[in-house]
Amino acid sequence: MASLEIPDPVVKILAVEDDPVARAVLHKALHRLGHEVIDAVDGEEAWEKLEAESVRVVVSDWMMPRVDGLELCRRIRARAGQDYLYFILLTGRDATAENQTAATDAGVDDFLTKPLDFSELWTRLRVAERILKYTTQLRQLEELLPICSYCKKIRDDQNYWQQMEGYINERTGSEFSHSVCPDCYQRVVIPELEKIKAATAAAIASKAPFAGERKP
Repeated sequence: MASLEIPDPVVKILAVEDDPVARAVLHKALHRLGHEVIDAVDGEEAWEKLEAESVRVVVSDWMMPRVDGLELCRRIRARAGQDYLYFILLTGRDATAENQTAATDAGVDDFLTKPLDFSELWTRLRVAERILKYTTQLRQLEELLPICSYCKKIRDDQNYWQQMEGYINERTGSEFSHSVCPDCYQRVVIPELEKIKAATAAAIASKAPFAGERKP
C-alpha cells in the first residue's frame, strides 16, 4: 500500500461531495496520494470554483442539492476553449446500467463506487493522469499549424491549403481587417512606390520629342 502514496505527478483535484463525512474521507484520500485538493459542497459551488481555479480532475458525488454531479459534468463539457478536464463520478453500489449510460452521455470519464476504496481511487487517478497527458500532447500538436514558408497558406486536416484568414475564420468566426505595419511600409511599400515613380518617369521621357524635332 505504501507505493500507492507516491504522487506522480501532483494534480489539482476538485472534490465535490455534499456529505461532510464523505467529503472529509475523499479529501484525506486524495491528499494522501499527494495531490492538491479543493473542496466543494455541491455542483453549484464546484462550478464557481472551476471559474477561479485551474483544475484538471473532478471527483464528484452524483446526488447533491442545487446542482448534481451530472449537471456539473454537462456544464464542464459545454465550456469552449478550455483544457480537457477528467471527470470521475461517485456512485452507489446499486447504480443501474441505465444510470451509468446517462452519466457517460453527460461526459463522465470514469466511475468510483461508494464507499470509497483507496486502491481503486489510486488506479482511476493514474488513468486520469495518462489521459490528461495525451490530451495535452494532442493540443500542442494541433497548435503546430502546417504553414507554407513562401505564401503563408495553412494546410487543414483535409490536406487543403487556404489563406490564414480563411482558416482561422472557419474555426473561430474571427473576421480580419487589413492594413500595413510601419516596418512593411518602409521595407515594401516605399520601394514599390519608388519603382512606380521611376517607371512612370521613364515612360514619359520615352514619349517626349527630341531636341529640334517639330511637333506635327
